[in-house]
Amino acid sequence: MSSQTTENSALLHPSHDEENATLKPTLSYKSSGIIRGTLTILFVGGLIALVGFRHILADKLSPLFGLPTDPLEAAIAILDKAPVIDGHIDLPILTREKFANNASAIDLTTRMPAHVDIPRLRQGRVGGFFWSVYMPCPKPEEDSKDFLDATWSVRDTLEQIDIAKILIDKYPETFQFAAGTSDIRSAIKNGRIASLLGVEGAHQIGNSLAVLRQYHALGVRYMTLTHTCHNAFADSCGYLPGIIPLHNGLSPFGRTLIREMNRLGVLIDLSHTSDATATEVLKLSKAPVIWSHSSARAVHDVPRNVPDDVLRLVGTGQGQTDAVVMINFSPFFVADPGEANVGTVADHVEHVAKVAGKKHVGLGSDYDGIGDVPIGLEDVSKYPALIAELYRRGWNKYDLAALTGGNLLRVFEAAEKVSKQLQTKQEPAYDLYEKRKDISHAEL
Repeated sequence: MSSQTTENSALLHPSHDEENATLKPTLSYKSSGIIRGTLTILFVGGLIALVGFRHILADKLSPLFGLPTDPLEAAIAILDKAPVIDGHIDLPILTREKFANNASAIDLTTRMPAHVDIPRLRQGRVGGFFWSVYMPCPKPEEDSKDFLDATWSVRDTLEQIDIAKILIDKYPETFQFAAGTSDIRSAIKNGRIASLLGVEGAHQIGNSLAVLRQYHALGVRYMTLTHTCHNAFADSCGYLPGIIPLHNGLSPFGRTLIREMNRLGVLIDLSHTSDATATEVLKLSKAPVIWSHSSARAVHDVPRNVPDDVLRLVGTGQGQTDAVVMINFSPFFVADPGEANVGTVADHVEHVAKVAGKKHVGLGSDYDGIGDVPIGLEDVSKYPALIAELYRRGWNKYDLAALTGGNLLRVFEAAEKVSKQLQTKQEPAYDLYEKRKDISHAEL
């Protein structure tokens, strides 16, 4: 008998005697019935468990299969991997006003008077923020229309840089000074809060590009072109409607400032600027830019917010410039009186994302610099509430990680690359403010 015939015979006749051949199929039939019954019971039981305890099971199994179903728990899970990098926190000016910049009188491990302290930063899953070394615009009677009268802005700014650095050093287990994207990543990896410096207004450099360079040497990595006042470089949007333009955008000296900021790697911050200034900068800058703390004018119509025609200039397409608009939480900028809450702030996030794209929106709360706060976003511990709201609206974990810090890191890193390239072929700008009379103007 051939091997093929033997094989077929064995498949057809598993036993050599008729009794066993009859008995075995009978046993297999009974066994399979038991197995089917058992599987049915297990399936029905599993289905009941999934239906009756779906939220509990989903959350327990989320490390294997995805995020928790509860939006707040999902937000915390996302923030544990992609913490908030806030574009604008005013802790230094609070320390000046409340404590006269006396670091020995400040305990950030306990509850501070306003919105920011270490316990609440940790609760809010903050991985980094720009410490705004802000000083206000000079009073009109303290400065001339040509910005030539001496003010204390540079001195005061240095004092703000000083107190920020002292507080960062005072809590080495919490804060890590950062002067670039690699420092930010290192700090977060080490479980620290990356601490960067931003100057809020070019009036703070005293009409001097040399002062800007020295701020950069001290670690300043962005400068807002204006605050609520015009300066020698650019026009402000003011605070309320009706401010009269001075330069209709940038002055000639302002264009030089943009080139020098690009060369240095100081991010250009367009918050507080006029629409004309923002539009001109987006066309002129070789590096990406930021709005460190601004919202969407189409959602709430105030001059400080970014209009859609400017938002449409943001992007990576032809005629666009890469940027991130970091949403301000100040109630005055996000909603009518009494209506600011987590949802209205989320509306601003979504509008910028709709017009410019989700790659171009971030968070710039303005905590410690605002007197009022939205309901549900009372302090830095509440960032998860905003992330949860956006998660409910369908934002996925990748979009949310970009919002919380990824978009800022992208534009910051691109600005660093531009700076590196420019420094190989571009000298520092030695231009002087044309209206200065205290120094001779050499021909350039």
